[in-house]
Amino acid sequence: MTLTIDQIKVGDELPELSYDVTATTVVLGALAMRDWRPMHHDYKFATERNGVKDIFLNTPNQAQWFERFMTDWTGPKGRLGRMEFRMKASVFPDTTMVFRATVTNVDIDDTGCGWVEADVALSVGEQVCTTCAVRIAVPTSSDDNPWDRRGERWNP
Repeated sequence: MTLTIDQIKVGDELPELSYDVTATTVVLGALAMRDWRPMHHDYKFATERNGVKDIFLNTPNQAQWFERFMTDWTGPKGRLGRMEFRMKASVFPDTTMVFRATVTNVDIDDTGCGWVEADVALSVGEQVCTTCAVRIAVPTSSDDNPWDRRGERWNP
């Protein structure tokens, strides 16, 4: 199924994404991003040198989770335009991270590209760990594909 701009309105809440974080989640995310800093894989370094309770998700790993959350909702034709996030607290293993979002703007730009803006929050329990403002292109019709846009037709 293709999600199109006419199916989205300001105030829509996206379906939650919940994921149990393990040490493997943290380590593999850091390795995938080639982040060799020990606070993302070495418990002793993280706790004794950095003074935190455990290893924790790195920034690019969180960015990829936000992207997954948004594209799970839009489907394969959703194309991330911009993302700006603020990390407020660390995400540790043996917790469950939950992503929630609300649509804040729906628009079609001058080139005919459909855009959705959303405020996204990554929470663990009652604590919001990271907030994210996302701008993602979605098709304006079933035969539109934002991934086909290039040059002046792509203005994220």
